[in-house]
Formats: sequence, structure tokens, C-alpha cells
Amino acid sequence: MQQFTPHNFHIPVMGLSFSIDTPLKVARFGISSVLSLSTDQLIEQMRDYYSHLNQKPFTPITEHEDDYRARRITAYLDLVNELVNEQVETLRQEAFAPGTELTKYFELLPENSYLKSLYNEMLLEEKAAQQQMMQDELRKLVVPGSIDVNIMTKLDKTNYSKSGEALPSEYTDALAALRGYANSTVHSSIVFSAGMNMRLYSYLDQFACFGLNEQGTFDKKIIIKVSDYRSALVQGKILAKKGLWVSEFRIESGLNCGGHAFATDGYLLGPILEEFKKNKEALVAELYSLYSAALAAKGKQVPAEAPAMRVTVQGGIGTADEHNFLLEYYGVEATGWGTPFLLVPEATTVDEETLQKLASARKKDLYLSPISPLGVPFNALRGTSSEAMKFERAAKGKPGSPCEKKHLVSNTEFTDEPICTASRKYQRRKLEQLKAQDLPLAEYQAEEAKVLAKECLCEGLSNSALLKFDLSRRAINQTVTICPGPNLAYFSGIFKLQEMVDHIYGRLNLLNQTYRPHMFINELGMYIDYWKKTKAEQAAAITDKQQKYLQNFWQNLQEGISYYKQLLPSLFPNKPEQLTRMLEELLQAEEELLVHQHKPAMA
Repeated sequence: MQQFTPHNFHIPVMGLSFSIDTPLKVARFGISSVLSLSTDQLIEQMRDYYSHLNQKPFTPITEHEDDYRARRITAYLDLVNELVNEQVETLRQEAFAPGTELTKYFELLPENSYLKSLYNEMLLEEKAAQQQMMQDELRKLVVPGSIDVNIMTKLDKTNYSKSGEALPSEYTDALAALRGYANSTVHSSIVFSAGMNMRLYSYLDQFACFGLNEQGTFDKKIIIKVSDYRSALVQGKILAKKGLWVSEFRIESGLNCGGHAFATDGYLLGPILEEFKKNKEALVAELYSLYSAALAAKGKQVPAEAPAMRVTVQGGIGTADEHNFLLEYYGVEATGWGTPFLLVPEATTVDEETLQKLASARKKDLYLSPISPLGVPFNALRGTSSEAMKFERAAKGKPGSPCEKKHLVSNTEFTDEPICTASRKYQRRKLEQLKAQDLPLAEYQAEEAKVLAKECLCEGLSNSALLKFDLSRRAINQTVTICPGPNLAYFSGIFKLQEMVDHIYGRLNLLNQTYRPHMFINELGMYIDYWKKTKAEQAAAITDKQQKYLQNFWQNLQEGISYYKQLLPSLFPNKPEQLTRMLEELLQAEEELLVHQHKPAMA
């Protein structure tokens, strides 16, 4: 079973389609990536496409069949796994010559890796027989990156039979996706994001693949994406008590990320990483104690020591210096690079029109938007075709989108069965309700804008792949929503895989000429803006609870700034200019917080 990957970065899940086939593009080079299990319709379309492209048999799994969602996911993952294994076998047979994928595999590796050193020794070997032996050994050491999957735990709608009856809980979106993954042949990890889903976590226990096998390893591992240490501890304990081990906590910046942004209460990434650094041993020990007790209670074998647990981090990383600092100072095992890879067609799937918009995007084009039907802030790009379609429909008096996939249904304001706030059905009724309230014009326009802001993400985040591979002629499939993080502003152009990996490892610089503050400063600025916006929205009629929240948020930001001031010598050893500049930026942020301080809370 695959236990080792040669790179110390991964490509996180992006949208629905942007990383849906990323393993087929990068896994053979030892690079791990994550694909979304949210929409089985897209997954089935991709299985159809790649089956025919690779001359594999394809039997459709229709929506009329039992458990079609789980079966579609299993079938696609099995196909991806089969194709990646074939790619790796083909790669192993190639010559160590310029331009071959075998050579590319080793050239992509970080300079300090054991495999890279063996490869460099082979290149310097002058004796032909010895060099051949070394090449044969290197071929055996080639391993693919992990084919990881993501379930956004909040997307767990109830599904219904053709007669309109609610199906049992194991047929909800998230549980069916989990079952589809568990039944697949891939040996990889499942990433749970967006918080806890107790029904989903309880369902994990039904699949032996998440427990230790006879070799004392896991066929399938559990990764929890978290925004702070407390979340890791709480979720880790819940799973440990069920006899389930979390093999990785994947820390993501609450705001400096792509897609949905789950802000912390002002806790910044640096202090969060520091808490993990200080408490990781205690965390492992506490979870191992609970895990062991749970296994013993079930009559299962208890491992002599805690299984391996990784801590990784992602969100706004943009330079090799930042990447290396996170690895070395905080001791994380890997970093995640998402948004920059949207500019790498060899790694992600973005249609040409959207790709060009990304390549030329500037800071003003990237914003924390209100477009998600979930009501969660969503990092997005202005000027997308999906945004244009939304405005066009509203202008014609037909606001909202047809709602076919229904993965984001959550609102029961007008219906017994949940509907989506981006849907035509909801927006028509909501606007009628607002008109009936006879609100002052300015107030009505503000409320109307909130309703019309929502976009259909089920379609918008899926369509890029359909356009790229010419898989659909339907009008609903022609508009694209894309969700880059703010970090995109510092990358301009379209890049090769080799170039982006070289950038991550410090062999090349792909940043544009825009001044880029350190990732910690960028995130701090986003949190200050978020705090100010929240404060302004609550100014008219603030409650004691809201006031306490704002003050606590403010205090956490101040403590974060103090932490970064102390960190500066470690962050920039022998780089006085960079140290001075970041200190100035921290002082400016401190002053801004003081100027906008919530006065009533301080009285």
C-alpha cells in the first residue's frame, strides 16, 4: 500500500471541476491532489470521457438505478486508480533521457529529497554497468501521488425516491459519497471539510478500510480540514472515541483561501500553527488514549503506539521562502498550493475563456463575495460568465437559476422540502415577499441585492470541465463560476507544471511585479477588513452578544500582531530590509485596529 509520497506539497480540492481529474495529470509524477465528490453527475460525465479517451469499457450508471450516486463515485475512482497505475508503469519503462516523463519525475523533486540525491548520484556515475543498476533501483522507487477525495460535510441533503418519499439516511449526499469512496480500489485519504457532520462521522465506522489492516496501516485514511487547534481536538476526539484515527489535520487559513471562507474569531494562521507545534505530542497522546480504549471495547487489536499523524497547512502560500519556513519552523509535513495551480493546465481543468481571465486578474478582480447559496462568504473572481448570466436574468425579470442538481438546497422559508437560495423558485418568492412589505426604496434595493447576489454553484463550478472537453451543448452548462483565493493577484500568466513546481521549491520565481506582502500580513489585512465590515453591519442595533464577539475578535487580532512581532527575527534571519518592512506593516495594522476600535465594548 502507498504510504510515501516524494513531494512536500499537495494540490487541494478546487471547485467541483477544476481538480476533478488532477490525479490523472499529476499523480504519476508523485504529486498528491484532491478531487471533489460533491456532484456525481459531473463525475459520471468525466468517467464517460476518460473511459472513451483511454479505450476502456463504459457502462452508464443512470439516475434510475439503485444507489447510483455511490456507484458512480466508486466507478470513477476505480477508473482513475487504474489509469494512474498504468501511467506509472509506462513511466517506469522509459529511458532516463531528456524529455521523458521518467526524467521529469525526478527533476520535479525537491532538492533535499532522498530520491533526488539518488538521481543526482546516478547522473554522475561514470561506469555504465553501475549506472544501469542505479537506474533500475530508481525505477522501483517511483510511486504515484495520492488520489485523495473531498467531502464538504455541510453538503448532505436528503434524497428522495421517484415517488417522493425520503430515502434512508445512508442515501444522503455525504453518506453516499463516503460509501462510494470506501468501496473504491484507491488507497488514499478522504478529506472532510466545513465542520462536523455527526451522522457522517458515525457512518465511517461501518467501513473496515478506515481501520488498521493486518500490516498495521490504513487502506484509507481520514484527513480533517480545520481552521484552528480547538476544532482539531474536538473532531479528533469524536472520531477517536469511535475507534477512528485522524491521520492528518489539514490547517487552512480562514480567509486567505479559495472557495468558501470560514473565518475564525480573529485567530491568525501563525498563532494557530504555533499552538499545533507546541501541542502536537499532547494531541497525539490524548487521541491515542481514546482511540485505544475504543478499539479495546470493540475487541479489536490495539496498536502498540499511536499511528502516524501529519499536520499540513494551506491558504495563501506564495513563495518558496514561505513554504520552507512553514516546514522548518512549525514542523508541518507538507503545504497545500491551490490557487496558483489554476494557472497550470497540466494540473487543473479550466476552460480557455476563464483561464485567460485568471491569468490577467488583479487584486481588484478578486473579492470575498456573497454569491454562495450556503450563506458563507465565498472567494471569487469578478467578471465571470456565470456572473454575467445572473445579471442578465435579473434584468429580464427572470432572476435565479434552474435548480437541477440540488446539492446546495437548504432553505425552507417558502417550502417544506429545502430549496436553493440561488434558484428561480426561491428568488421569485423572496422578491414578491419584499415587495409586499412596502419598504423604503433604499432598504428594498439593499435587500433585493442580497437576494440577487446568489449564484448556482452546482453548475458554475462544474461547467469548466464540460466546456474544456466539449461535453455539453446545453445553455445551463455554458457559464462558469471560479473560486480563486486572493493569492492569485500575485501570479500572472499561464504556466507549465515544471515551472510551478520549480517556483514552490525555489528554483524559479513566477511572481509578477505587484508588491506581495508576506502571507501572514495578507491574511491579517483580510481579517481586519472582515472585522471592520462585520462591525459596520452591526452598528445600527448591536446586541451585547455581538459586541462581545467583536471585542474578542479585536483582541485576538491584537495578540496575533504581537506574536508576529516576536516572530520576525526567526522569519527573516539576516534579511533586515524584509524584517523592517513587515514590522512597519504590523504597526500600520495595529494602528488601524486602534482607530476602528469598537468603542462601546471598551467602555
